[in-house]
Amino acid sequence: MAHCTQCGAALAEDARFCPSCGRSQPASGTPAAPSALSGLSENTAALLSYVLGWITGLIFFLIDSRPFVRFHAAQSLVTFGGLHIIRMALSAVFGFGWWYYGGWANLGIGALLIGCLGLLSLVLWVVCMVKAYQGVRFKVPVAGDIAESIAGR
Repeated sequence: MAHCTQCGAALAEDARFCPSCGRSQPASGTPAAPSALSGLSENTAALLSYVLGWITGLIFFLIDSRPFVRFHAAQSLVTFGGLHIIRMALSAVFGFGWWYYGGWANLGIGALLIGCLGLLSLVLWVVCMVKAYQGVRFKVPVAGDIAESIAGR
């Protein structure tokens, strides 16, 4: 059974106008545009899925059903979730356990690795947000393929 795009009242399948509010309805066979719970445009929702990294990626993945937004939310989740896990592992190895792995020399290597990972994260964050707002389906090399499989293309 079809529903009015304005008020949500039940309609006959071939109804051209809503009997409740009088609004014209899309032609039969033409699906209505998918709606999002967020009420934001696709570009804005895709941009916001990157703002707080994997956290906002998870939020928008759960609340928004539009394919473009779901892809960017899944990519945010995979990319920045993965980078977060790698950063935690490096911090555990070099930050907390530096005295077990060769003394002060490894602290410098660890700080360099964690700093490079932070710089990579910053660059990816900015590029992904700009591309999402421009409406481009930019894929991060490894994470983009995983995100496509998660989001269902």
